[in-house]
Amino acid sequence: MPRGARLDAPGTLHHVMVRGIEGKNIVHDDEDRGFFVSCMGEVAVATKTSIYAWALMSNHAHILLKSSSQGLSTFMRKLLTRYASWFNRKYQRHGHLFQNRYKSIVCEEEPYFLRLVSYIHLNPLRAGLVMSLEELKYYKWSGHAVIMGRSRHKWQDCKYVLEYFAENDSRAIKAYEGFVLSESKLGRQQELTGGGLVRSIGGWSEVKSLRKRRQKQFSDERILGSGEFVRKMLDEVEENVKERLPAVSMEKEAEKRLHCACEKAGIMVEALQGGCRMRKCSALRKTLALEYVRELGMTYAGAAKLLGVSAAAVNLILRRS
Repeated sequence: MPRGARLDAPGTLHHVMVRGIEGKNIVHDDEDRGFFVSCMGEVAVATKTSIYAWALMSNHAHILLKSSSQGLSTFMRKLLTRYASWFNRKYQRHGHLFQNRYKSIVCEEEPYFLRLVSYIHLNPLRAGLVMSLEELKYYKWSGHAVIMGRSRHKWQDCKYVLEYFAENDSRAIKAYEGFVLSESKLGRQQELTGGGLVRSIGGWSEVKSLRKRRQKQFSDERILGSGEFVRKMLDEVEENVKERLPAVSMEKEAEKRLHCACEKAGIMVEALQGGCRMRKCSALRKTLALEYVRELGMTYAGAAKLLGVSAAAVNLILRRS
């Protein structure tokens, strides 16, 4: 199944993780680190992207940002292309520096913003690059030092973060420091590194509890947030796709995917569209229904026509996924 489309509406909060190809280092010395951070700041200013937290590690980087009208993809393309070109020239190397597809998780701001800020800024401490919170306060390769007033990058939006704690800067910084201290005692908090129902709800025990109470939650692996937030984000994406993709090309792409998927699965298109109830037909029908609606922006009726089922059946597939 093709990778999911990016959720890239302007003003969306993203937790972005970019890694070196095959786990290799993306920085070797302070000159590399300085150039990466400089690129990040210059591209943020040029694209009007708001950056709230960041941490540059040896083989990966975390960034918490809010995309502008130019979108996340533009920001990331400019940052990674510029840095990789410079890095390859410096080290006389060729080929990719970063994994081809960076990971981005759309995050619901209210419950997760401050937790993500502290989680990202604590990465150097968890990785042993610094040995204490006091040392982290002066560590140049994380946004924590900037918020603490020990380092300076005008492009980092510290004000937005500190306003969560207090109007007065000194009180806000003290409260922020206390919050980071409390968060540092919670461990790695794996739920903050991805989306989906288990992470958003807080673990399998909570998911099982919801199931026992027969409470349905909408979920998506690209999104960290409540069911209502996930549904809202996907609805916005679907509308955006429908606006950009003409109906004719949409139908042609859908038909192309149908024939390719059936050929790969060894299923006759006629059998799939004729209502075949074999397990592999049902599984393929489900996969295509999700692609048609979520990626191509087709209506339930349009997807149903190609798949040989009713619009209600397509709706049921979407609700259960």
